[in-house]
Amino acid sequence: MVADILSQIAGLILFILPAYFANSTPVLLGGGLPIDLGRKFFDGERLFGDGKTMLGFFAGVSAGFFIGALEAYFIFPMGFVIYPDQFSFITGGFLLGLGTMTGDLLGSFLKRRMKVKRGRQSLLLDQLSFLIFALLFSLAASPAVLSFWGVLFLFVATYFVHAGANVVANKTGLKKVPW
Repeated sequence: MVADILSQIAGLILFILPAYFANSTPVLLGGGLPIDLGRKFFDGERLFGDGKTMLGFFAGVSAGFFIGALEAYFIFPMGFVIYPDQFSFITGGFLLGLGTMTGDLLGSFLKRRMKVKRGRQSLLLDQLSFLIFALLFSLAASPAVLSFWGVLFLFVATYFVHAGANVVANKTGLKKVPW
């Protein structure tokens, strides 16, 4: 029974890795032209702000795709039943990456509407908006991958993984704020 639970947890972590990599890649490879091109919404605030760049968005999506491809090559042959075939790993990685970056953009958009300035914390939008969209987008690759308990585990785990990764990124100078 313990082995089954550990196997399920390992499967969940392998499943969500493309989203985690997609979410962290813009910190390392982002920058440049803002994705909103400086445009403002009708409320006078920027659509997303300077922190959301085209390079960061595409680097994040690419990272999700790349991790999915690596998992297809290395993990699928080992027998982890996350997706039914290798192609679904790649598709899932891409969709998790795209969902992650879309959720991150939506979180930024909502923060701007709530007048939360860049670099200020918004508890759920900062930690979990990317996960919600990553999971929604991944349904297209394999709708039966996650159970209720799997989703619950990912929400709890992601909150702590995201918070910990941001503290490390802040301490190492990759991020100005620890959230």
